[in-house]
Amino acid sequence: MRVIIVKNYEEMSKEAGKLVKELIIKKSNCILGLATGSTPIGLYKELIRMHKEEGLDFSKVITFNLDEYYGLSGDHPQSYRYFMDTNLFNEINIKKENTHVPDGKIPIDEIEEYCKKYEEMIKNLGGIDLQILGIGGDGHIGFNEPGSSIYSRTRLVALDEQTIKDNSRFFEKIEDVPKFALTMGVGTILEAREIILLANGSKKAEVVAKAIEGPITSQITASALQLHPKVTVILDEEASSHLRRKEYYKFAYEAEKKINFRIF
Repeated sequence: MRVIIVKNYEEMSKEAGKLVKELIIKKSNCILGLATGSTPIGLYKELIRMHKEEGLDFSKVITFNLDEYYGLSGDHPQSYRYFMDTNLFNEINIKKENTHVPDGKIPIDEIEEYCKKYEEMIKNLGGIDLQILGIGGDGHIGFNEPGSSIYSRTRLVALDEQTIKDNSRFFEKIEDVPKFALTMGVGTILEAREIILLANGSKKAEVVAKAIEGPITSQITASALQLHPKVTVILDEEASSHLRRKEYYKFAYEAEKKINFRIF
């Protein structure tokens, strides 16, 4: 696991942007796994800038989003489809038919088959090349709440009370926050060829330390990333403040830059 520690949110977003750009240049028809929430917004702004100022071409890129609130249609202002359209897709030259976000309005009796097809679509297209992740206050990735199996697949989940509380800032009232979501599973996420985890701010420091340096446990689903061979964690100084091996991570990244070779 590579751990990159930068000064602030802006640098975190730019560092992640470089990695995404490198992949798109190397493989123009790459498949990106995308996340929502406040953490990746800076990354998406950087990708938009790269597209408009540097000509970064998204015309052949295919995307799959991690999750969607169950019960919200794609045109709802708090849906993740709306989020992605507003914060990225509408500002770059990606084909909308190449962007996939789980359907939050799928009938309840069709969910199991729908989730199976979502997984099959990813597999049939060759699998996700690079998955972007944030981390929840309870250590979740996607909406894989504490207790989610490491082998879990795309499915309907009940949201944790902490997640509902954390996400209430995006809604007028906490009662408006959906209680369920469709999410890729931990097992689905771990099948991506490469993963980037982003975290910023002091509020994430404790859970980041548990995910990176603590035991692998279903109670912190992000800890399963320790099992993946190619994970890059990009943190600002505040989010890295509880790491025991912080100085080593800084040393290793500086050494890596000197030889121009990524060390996982």
